[in-house]
Amino acid sequence: MEWQQIIGFTNLIKLGSFTRAARATFRTQSALSQQIKNLEAELDIALIERIGKRNFRLTSAGESFLQFSIDLLSRRDHLIERLNEIKGYQVGRLRLAVPCTSLHYLLPDYIEKYKEKFPRVELTILDCPPHSIIELVKQGEVDFGSVMESVVSRDVLIRRWEKADNVLLAPANHPLVHAENITLEEVAQYPLILPPKNLKYTARKKLEEKLEKLGIKYRIAMESSNLMLTAEYVKIGLGISFLLAAQEVQAKIPKYLDCISLNHYFKPEYGVWVMRKDKLLTSYEMGFLDIIYGGNHRQSETKFRLLGSS
Repeated sequence: MEWQQIIGFTNLIKLGSFTRAARATFRTQSALSQQIKNLEAELDIALIERIGKRNFRLTSAGESFLQFSIDLLSRRDHLIERLNEIKGYQVGRLRLAVPCTSLHYLLPDYIEKYKEKFPRVELTILDCPPHSIIELVKQGEVDFGSVMESVVSRDVLIRRWEKADNVLLAPANHPLVHAENITLEEVAQYPLILPPKNLKYTARKKLEEKLEKLGIKYRIAMESSNLMLTAEYVKIGLGISFLLAAQEVQAKIPKYLDCISLNHYFKPEYGVWVMRKDKLLTSYEMGFLDIIYGGNHRQSETKFRLLGSS
């Protein structure tokens, strides 16, 4: 079994195409296909089931081998990074997946500090919806992801970051701004601007489940997962929005808009950072956690926990 066979197989599954995988591994399609056949011959079992000339799907053996390959390549990368540390280099790659709002309002100062401290670490930051972030973490495509705690599955490690309040976003002169303990019936009188349903954002799910449970009819005027874009359309009166927002985010929202608390209807949530259970942290990954949490980075790994554990 050779490294290139494992890399070729992993890229084939990740990219879903012999053409794209061959291009990614600097091989011809026929060379990549032969690598997979040689790997199957050595293991004496089929890893993929070929469907026609171009399509394929994983066998049960292929699923097991894929997990082995991901773990092995992750450990190889960690070893290379660790050897660089021993040689005195702070060289490597840090990959993050974060929703747009956190990227815009919460993360820039932390990233600036990180780049100053680790100038030779290559940063890759992905703007992703919550369910995609969890999958990227599980598959080892990113090192850390930031999501709401309520969407996290039990097979990754989490650490709380920012508390997020349930708020309505409305123009500063809106009738609901000065109302006390507004009801959801009052909220539903106005058109709503919410994140796209297929992206499974926590705020929309919470609000719609409560409205539907109470039998309250409502209308969606616009779908947007970008808070800056949402704010513009709230400003011009297209509708009001419901979101989960940390105090730091609320403080940065333009003054012509107001955040109205709905914490009397919904419990506040926590944004968390997540990582794989089997992840081995490099010094520059712990350095990122140190900057995020403002603590001793050597203790950061132990402060992550499984969902539901104390």
